[in-house]
Amino acid sequence: MKILKVSAALIIAVSLFSGAAYAKTLNFESSLSGNKEVPHITTTAKGQLKASYNTISKVLKWHVSYSGLSGAASMAHFHGPATTKQNADVIIAIENKDLKSPIEGSEKLTKAQEKQLLSGHWYFNIHTEKHPGGEIRTQLIAK
Repeated sequence: MKILKVSAALIIAVSLFSGAAYAKTLNFESSLSGNKEVPHITTTAKGQLKASYNTISKVLKWHVSYSGLSGAASMAHFHGPATTKQNADVIIAIENKDLKSPIEGSEKLTKAQEKQLLSGHWYFNIHTEKHPGGEIRTQLIAK
């Protein structure tokens, strides 16, 4: 009987800690376009966002490529919280020196930011002089 109790305790302990040993990586992949901006923008510009989020380290990594903007990219940001029909404040600003395609980077998120991201309430957009509110945009939805 004593062996059974020890075995059961060991099984419970292993099952509790096995999830913590392995990070879950969530992937995001979506296209950027002017019709996703709020309000919609008429543009031939397009882009592609690929990102991953590690639930243990809390680090979001991204790679964004784009082409066809009406001019040079003047700003790029992650915004939130917002639905696809809303605009929101900047959460992560990309430095001006890093605006050429592809835009790559990473950032450690807070618990509040993680909650917003995982609920689909973040978007990424690229701004130009002609479209200071954003020329192309995409919502981040985990795959």
